[in-house]
Amino acid sequence: MRVLVFSDIHSNLTALETVLERERNIDAYWCLGDIVGYGPDPNECIQRVRSLPNLLVVRGNHDAATLGEVDQQTFNHEASLAITWTKRVVNAESMEYLLSLPEKEIYNDITLVHGSPRNPVWDYVMDFRTALQTFSYFDTRVCLLGHTHVPAIWQENATKAPTAPVMDYYKTKIVTKTILNPGSIGQPRDNNPKASYALFNPDDMTWELRRIDYDIDSVQQRIKKSGLPWRHALRLAEGW
Repeated sequence: MRVLVFSDIHSNLTALETVLERERNIDAYWCLGDIVGYGPDPNECIQRVRSLPNLLVVRGNHDAATLGEVDQQTFNHEASLAITWTKRVVNAESMEYLLSLPEKEIYNDITLVHGSPRNPVWDYVMDFRTALQTFSYFDTRVCLLGHTHVPAIWQENATKAPTAPVMDYYKTKIVTKTILNPGSIGQPRDNNPKASYALFNPDDMTWELRRIDYDIDSVQQRIKKSGLPWRHALRLAEGW
């Protein structure tokens, strides 16, 4: 089984389409939340995601904020401005779809959340210590999560933090209880501007992190035209 695992599209249709065009031989699609936020294409991204076959999707914090379920005061000023803009432009069909998304999915021996199993919508798993604490909050062999915009692999029995998989291609075999983060398709934050995602085979428990260039300039121009904060455009070029 070949699964495309992706997260944090953040209304960046160009990055999403580039990944989908590259990876065509896919059996299922798993999205770890934050379809919207920051970027200029919320309705288009929602429509494209929901059109994918054999799809699992969980709700992210920006998805929840667009629905009014998360206090915007918990976001920084520019992120809050983008949420306000997104609320204004998303159509009723898109809102209905976001509302239908669960906070957590379990597929066989795999947990899917946006933040963490402890707090599916909002929690950050950004360091080794937090990852080790997180293992007690799920019973499956694997937990897939996003939210940090940084690809990561955390193993329960590790004695030290693994080397971060920052290269454009990274493959590993899962042999113990593991937390996996595919990074962000639409707004990477690991100083690599390429869209980040993963191919996962739950049958043989292999994980392939992949990166791909996309037309960042066209997204920046749409952000500028929309009136969204220009900072959201600038950061795409350098991945911060």
